[in-house]
Amino acid sequence: MAAAVLQSSSLRFAIPTPNPKLSFSSSSSSSSAGWRKSSSSSRRRLAFTSSASAKAKYIHDDYLVKKVSAKEVAELIKGERSVPVVLDFYATWCGPCILMAQELEMLAVEYEKNALFLKVDTDDEYEFARDMQVRGLPTLYFISPDPNKDAIRTEGLVPPEMIKDIIDNEL
Repeated sequence: MAAAVLQSSSLRFAIPTPNPKLSFSSSSSSSSAGWRKSSSSSRRRLAFTSSASAKAKYIHDDYLVKKVSAKEVAELIKGERSVPVVLDFYATWCGPCILMAQELEMLAVEYEKNALFLKVDTDDEYEFARDMQVRGLPTLYFISPDPNKDAIRTEGLVPPEMIKDIIDNEL
């Protein structure tokens, strides 16, 4: 298997080139998988794409799940909301947090204007995370647009189907 080389100013990564015969099955159909190289003026990145899954075809230069501060969250919670808010407490060094971030990005595409996805770095906002009783990572808070409803809290890696169920049925 050949390898593509990705090099930054101080690091060099060897990325295996995928087998062109590689394929996988989804619930709807079977399709070939491949790598697509995407570049922008500020950075280069590789993105996995597949025609079998509609959610995998979206490539964004900016993340849809926006990083926010404690102050921004407080302002948002005080104000009126027309859509549910999914608040992700994460750390950059946390493996499950990285997996969850990928799922949340795909859900942000799927829910587009029907839910707001935000994230809080617990290393940057330690006191806020402590006040919100974040004990494990990742921790998600689902905040309803109805101020009379309590927020729903999950801890650990949550399957995307469960996140969808909470957004669609509980909020």
